Amino acid sequence: AEPIKSASVNQIVEQLAGTEQPHSRSLRNIKPEPRSIDLVLQFDFDSAKLQETSKPLLDNLVAAMKSDRLISIRFKVEGHTDAKGNEAYNMNLSLRRANSVVNYMADKGIETERMEGVGKGFSELLYPEKPQAMENRRVRVTTLQ
Repeated sequence: AEPIKSASVNQIVEQLAGTEQPHSRSLRNIKPEPRSIDLVLQFDFDSAKLQETSKPLLDNLVAAMKSDRLISIRFKVEGHTDAKGNEAYNMNLSLRRANSVVNYMADKGIETERMEGVGKGFSELLYPEKPQAMENRRVRVTTLQ
């Protein structure tokens, strides 16, 4: 799926919450699959400082995380880079960017216990055939059960 540049609160909720779980007498064997959304967030060059243009999308993510369908869910916030530069540097930069997003959302009222920042560098390129493509630079938010 293409990384998302803008989405409403409802679109984010639908993407992360998915459909309601099936009703069964025994829910013991039903394990919900993690769901994720890739967001295009802009940072200053070679920095973890969020650009103002990314804040409306993050504000919608915060509102979605406060919704009834997502309020009890924990999230992994992964920073991803393209393949420019060396591996160790990109791993550190992606972690700093993930933590920048976590800190922004914490400042907006999301409990830090519900979020885990992780740096992925360029280990999971969205477009491996185009390692330096801008779309590889993204933040993925995944539900944790």
